[in-house]
This record gives sequence, structure tokens and C-alpha cells, in this order.
Amino acid sequence: MKQVQWFPGHMSKALREIKEHLKLVDIVFVLVDARLPESSMNPKIMEIVKDKKALILYNKSSLADQKELDKWLSYYANQGLAGLKIDAISGKNISKLKAVVDEILKDKLEKERSRGILPRAKRTMIIGIPNVGKSTLINTLSKKKATKTGDTPGVTKSQQWVKISQDFELLDTPGV
Repeated sequence: MKQVQWFPGHMSKALREIKEHLKLVDIVFVLVDARLPESSMNPKIMEIVKDKKALILYNKSSLADQKELDKWLSYYANQGLAGLKIDAISGKNISKLKAVVDEILKDKLEKERSRGILPRAKRTMIIGIPNVGKSTLINTLSKKKATKTGDTPGVTKSQQWVKISQDFELLDTPGV
């Protein structure tokens, strides 16, 4: 019997490109829908980023049951994954993002400074399933329409770097 391949080719390509670009980033933002965090997280993503600093961003958090969401934050924190409740459209908690990233990367940045390495822009990659709000978050962070958004999956076709500020760069990726 012929085995059915459910994983689309464009997603395989996107995962391959994510793996290739991981070495270029300091931290990975894993964006999930706060209303259903486990269901909106592709396990392949977590496999790929397991050796990288990561931050789970619970988008659309204002629409979620806060008690349930707090349980998920605690669950992933116990696995060593920091999390932050955000809302990309309203901008809720977006201002806290830089401080959380600085805290996660504190040891790495101090080590680089002690070795005389000049500070550079922090680089992050944003990954998640289609339609979870990756491009909307980038547009909110950059305070401009840096990436196309839409209510259908597949608007982001390829990876692209977006300069958020002098000290922050973000790699947008297609949904996987």
C-alpha cells in the first residue's frame, strides 16, 4: 500500500530553510495562538529549535482564558521555555519583548562583551504555523507595514529580514 504524504512540499522547504538560518540568529520566537497553544505549535518546530534560545509568544492572549493560558505558561516554563502573553494587533505587552529578550540573552551578551566583541543587533527568527500572526507581529514591532498580512494561509512565501530598530533584526518565515 502506498504511504500518504500529508506534509506539503512547501512546508518541508520552509523547515529546511529555517534549519539553515538558525545559526544566524540569537533567539527564536515561537509564535502560538494563546487560545490553543499546544494545537497551534508544530512539534517539528520544537525539534528544530531545541538547542537554541527560544521564547514562546502567546499571541491573541486577550481572547484566551487567562487561567488556562497561565497553566500553559507554567508547563513550558518547567521545560525551560520562557513565554510572554502578547497581542500583535493591539500591541499588548509588545513593549516588554525587548526586556525579555535581553534577559534571556544576558549571559551570551556578557560573555561577548568580556571577550571584547562589539555589540551588534540582536537577531531573531519568528516561526509558527500559518495564520498565527507572525507578519502582524513584525508589522507591530517595526511600526510600519514591513510584511504582507492576510486572513488566508500562505501570504508569506519566503524568508525575509526586517530591521525593527538599530539593535534588533527579525527574520520572518512562512508558516510551518
